[in-house]
Order: sequence, then structure tokens, then C-alpha cells
Amino acid sequence: MSQDPDYYQTVSLKLSEVLSDICVNERMIQKRRRTALLFETMQTSSNRLQGINVSIYNFGSRSEGSTTKGLNSDNDTLLCLNEYNMIQDWGEWQPGMLNLLVIQDDTTSPGYCLLQCLRIDEPLPLPTAVLDNEQDGDHTVSRGKVLLKNTALRHAVLPVSVMNGPAESLQGIPGLADQDHVTAYHCKSWPVEARPWLLQQGIGRWPTEDMKRYCETTGCFVVPVSSKNGQNEQLEWRISTSQAERCLMFNLNITQLRCYILMKMILKTFINPQCDGVLSSFMCKTVLFHCIQNTCSNNWVKSNLLACLLCCLTVLQNFVRKENCPHFTIPENNLMAGRISPHNKLRILEILQKIIQSEGRALLEISIDDLGPRLMVTMNMDEAFQYYQTPAQMYAHISAVLLIDTACTVTVCQMDFLRKMSHDGNAIVRENVSNFMLTLTKMYKEVGFSNLEKYALKLLAPLFSSSLGSVIASHDIYTTRSISPEALSWFSVGLNSDVASGRLKLASALYCVGDMGRAEFVLRSTEEKYDPNSIGPLCKCYDHPMYLKQGFTHKCNTGNEELIQHYTAFCVRFLRCEICCVPKELQYEMFRSTQEDRLERNEMVDYWLDWAIVDSLPYLYFLQYKTYGALHRVADQQCALANLDTTFERELILDHRETALNLLGQCMEQENQHNDALRCYIMSLNIRARNNAANFLICRLLCEIVNT
Repeated sequence: MSQDPDYYQTVSLKLSEVLSDICVNERMIQKRRRTALLFETMQTSSNRLQGINVSIYNFGSRSEGSTTKGLNSDNDTLLCLNEYNMIQDWGEWQPGMLNLLVIQDDTTSPGYCLLQCLRIDEPLPLPTAVLDNEQDGDHTVSRGKVLLKNTALRHAVLPVSVMNGPAESLQGIPGLADQDHVTAYHCKSWPVEARPWLLQQGIGRWPTEDMKRYCETTGCFVVPVSSKNGQNEQLEWRISTSQAERCLMFNLNITQLRCYILMKMILKTFINPQCDGVLSSFMCKTVLFHCIQNTCSNNWVKSNLLACLLCCLTVLQNFVRKENCPHFTIPENNLMAGRISPHNKLRILEILQKIIQSEGRALLEISIDDLGPRLMVTMNMDEAFQYYQTPAQMYAHISAVLLIDTACTVTVCQMDFLRKMSHDGNAIVRENVSNFMLTLTKMYKEVGFSNLEKYALKLLAPLFSSSLGSVIASHDIYTTRSISPEALSWFSVGLNSDVASGRLKLASALYCVGDMGRAEFVLRSTEEKYDPNSIGPLCKCYDHPMYLKQGFTHKCNTGNEELIQHYTAFCVRFLRCEICCVPKELQYEMFRSTQEDRLERNEMVDYWLDWAIVDSLPYLYFLQYKTYGALHRVADQQCALANLDTTFERELILDHRETALNLLGQCMEQENQHNDALRCYIMSLNIRARNNAANFLICRLLCEIVNT
């Protein structure tokens, strides 16, 4: 077949078709990139609003759009701590700042540096005498210089993370992609070692001069990790040009991106399982950059995909043979230094040779995303496989996952902010949330119309508005038994955070103040918007696999982050300072933990156990039951109770199922169905034995039964 003069072109076009079918196409790539950029913008904006000087960056395959569902790439998040002014030239020194000088000498490996501490009052080195009389685990004196150790950022390690080089990896959570969190410092100026790269020009005239000028403005990061062969294990910091590399990835055409994805599939299928994972996807990316730079740009077209792939594999083979993969912007930095054993080297070369000689046939063995079987069908080498997802179904599924990711980022930003005020009084929380909203409004007015930051702030505002409205309303109810226009105004701004939670917080406050007519109206309108078949419930109190409803997935095919307000439902959260907006049945959740329970808790993760939190759908039916009861609408009340009861069977996604069972049990108590109430509490305890209000509710119920 390979004797056919059109063989390479035919395979290339068919391969491009298959990759498009599994969503390696311009539309999905742009969607993935937007989601990743929106994520980092929301996180960074939230930090700024709280006065936290940390910028968040999303790097790696997910932010580049260079992944597929089957590759299941990591989330690579960089936390940039902006406490230091990193300089490479004394002219960049700033008075009053914590200045660090990036230095390289004969002891530092290429692509690595040392960080020298400088004085804050004048551009001079920090004298070594500063450390003579005090112990400091973060600094050391070496060759007459005060240097910052690369272990200084260990305090930023996430509490449940596992050390993985410079990254803190959240791994092994079923249904979730692994997440790498790297802490780093940012240097505004372009690395000295990478300056020759700005002047180079390859055959492909890529990167363009405009791209290089932009890359130069991105500066670099310094990451707390030393080289494998370095002399300064605790002192070396790796120089990273991740922002520049992202710029290069964003400027690749679709064939170049497909070539990179195929390389990663080959790596994952054939090489790393047999060779201890010594080659990385970053090496594949580096190979791709070198190939694009050194080949004519008109080679990178769909009809030439196979030839481009074989070219990249040949270059990778040469790099392995020489045990030298030059970093693209800092060529002196060998990415393969000390990584490949003689045995693995021979094995890799043998595997690559077989793949190259197969002229594309090896791709038929790739099971990731059913690439091989799909290619066989497309090439008329096999019958169609009935279990394939159509391109539209795959696009909808990935879109749903991306929407969930965006919505989760919104709710995590809110939870992280509220966590710091879990036990503060109403006045303090009100002041803090008010200041947050004032700063957010100011930032929103200052950013450009089409700026991504504007979209991020627009997503964050409603949830915080609902919280502020509830905090104010709780104080109003406590002092005047009414809800002020100010609280109602904030509630109004928060109605469209999602399909339900903002409305339910308003309805809850109206119920608690005794305004049953308006509460019933809000609940009825919420029920009309909440289609259980297409609404995706969301909660980030703890990580768990996400179940995607078919109706929800179908809806996600029609837009981007604006769908959050129409097709997602956050759980409803109340701090203790909002207690007057919480029905007494739910208030028990704020005091669910005994002293013994608290000893077992991880406060960095379990802080929300001091809040009242309930999933939107059961809370909707519970509030209807209580409201219709107050309005003496018995038939509607019983209908709401039946809906609450059946929710546990038809709604698979209930993150706070034990809380919903506690509410149902108390409804059953009010119906004098004590046995059913007891059954609910026991079921609740079977879900969560500790930190559960059911422990108290059972005692209360048994006491009532005994005394009647």
C-alpha cells in the first residue's frame, strides 16, 4: 500500500479526519483555551480582590488545547508569588521592595540560576552578617553571597498534595485529572541565556519577529528545583519560559497541534510503558518546535500530516541517540541530561525505528480515543464500530466537562473567600464582603470591554452578591424582623449566579421573615427553571467523580460560560452569621460537629462543616413544604414532601445527601411519621457517621417518642 504515490497524502487526510472527529479541531481547541484562561483569570482576580499577591497561571496541554478526552492530561497550575522583585540587571532594583538578583556562574547548570538577596534601601547585596547571628532555614551564605534556598517555597505546598519534583500533585482521585501545582517567582525581564534565541531565524521563519517580541515581554519564572546534575541541590532554581512557550503553542496551526497530539499518543502507547516514563510530553513539544523552526512552513498542511509526524519522530530519535534534547529557548539546557539509562536508550531507539518504518501502520495499534479502530474504519479496513461516539456527542461531552470546570472555579473562589470568615461575626463578614464587592465593581469598570477579566468578574459577582444580601438580611431579621431594601438589592444581583442557589437564598430569607407570599413566588419561579433532567448540580466541598446527565451534556453544546446561570445549580451555603436566614431545621447543620469530631477534622479541608450547606433541589422542595404549610395549602405541601422524598431516588448527584435526609426526617416528624423520620436519620448516619446533625436529631426524636 505504501508503494502508492498518494499513500502519504491519503493517510494524512484520513488521519486528520479522525483527529477532527475526536475533537482535535479549531473549534474545540479554542474552547479549551478559553476555559483555561478564564480559570486563571478568575483565580487571579479573586486573589487580587482579597489582597492576596499571588497570580495563577494554567500551563500545559489543557490550556493549550493539545489534549483529548483519552489522553486525560494533567492540570498544570503555576502559583506565582509576587512578593519579590526579581531582577537580572541592577538597573531593575526598586527601593522598598524585596529584591532578588538572578545570577549564574560556573557552578550553575544551563537553564538554572541562583537567587541573591539584596538590600531594600539601596542597590547593594545583603550583607552576610545579617545571617551570622540568627538561624534562617530559607537562606544561606555561599561564596560571600546571601542566597535564597529553593526550599523556601515549601510552605506553599498544598495540605493534601504529594511531592513531585517542583510540583505538588493532587493524584489518584477517581474521575478527576491529576493536578500539578507549582509555586514560582516571576522575573519581568527575558532570561539572559535565552537572548540569542531572539536573534535566530530558521528555515521555517518561525517564530515570527512579532511572536519573539511578545515572548520577550513575558519575562520568565524561576521554579524551586535544581538540575539533576547540578552542584547546588538546595540553591539552584530552574528558569522557565512557560508564558513564551504558551504563546508559541497558541500560534501553531491545526496540523502542527495534531502532530503533537499524535506524538503524545505514541509516547503513552508504545514508549513510556516499556521505558519507565523517561520521555516527557514537554520533550515532544520541544521536538515539534525545533521541527517547525527548521522546515518550510508550507509543509505543515493536513495532506502532509503523516510526513510531518515521521519527521518529528526522526528528530526525537536523533535527540535520544545523542542523549541531548536542547530546550527551545535555552538550547544549552539539555532536557534529557541524566534521564535515560543505556537500557532504556536502546529500547526507545528500537521502538521509534519500528514506528518510523511502519509508515503510519503503528497508529492502528493506538487505543487512546479509539484512534486505531477509527482510522481503520475511515481507511475502509474494517467495519464501523457501533459504540463510537459521534463527533457531535464528543464535542458535547467535552463542552460539558469544560463548563463544569468553569463553574467549579466560580464556587471554589467563593468558598476560599468565605473560609477565612467562617467564625467571624455578622458585622465583620458584612464589612469584608462589602469591601470585596466594592473592589470588584471598581475593577469591572476599569478593565476593557472584551477583556477576559471582565467575563471573570461577571461570573464571580452574583455568588458574592447573594452572600452579602443574606448577611445583611440576617442582621435585619435579628434586629427589625424585616429585610431591608439594601439586602433585597444584593439578593437581586445574585439571582442569576446559577439556576437555583441565589434564588433559594432569597426564598430562605423571605420564609424566615414570614413573607410567605413572596417566598412562594420565588420558589415557584425557581422550580419552573429547574429541570432535573438537564440541570447539573455542583458542589466543591470535597472532590468526587462527576456524573454528567445526558440532558445537561446536550445543553452544553450551545455555548460557553454563560450557560452556568441556565444549566447549573450550586449547593446553597450559609455561614453562621447568616443564621437568621436559615430555617431552624437547617440550623442544626451549623453545629453538627462534637468536640470529638473536631479532633478528627482537617480544618484546611473540612472548614465547611461549620456551615449549613444543602443541595439546591432538595432545599427547593423543603422550602416549598415549609412555605405551603405556613400558607395552609395542604395539597401543595404534600406534593412538595413527595418531591423531596423521591429526590433521593431520581437525583444521582446529591453531594450533601445526609443533610437532605436530615431535612426530610424533620418533615416526617412534623407529619408525626416517627418511624420514617428515624429511618431517614439512620440512612443519613450510614452516609456520614461523624460530623452529622443526625446524631442529635435521633436523640431528640427518641426522647420525644419516650415522653409521648
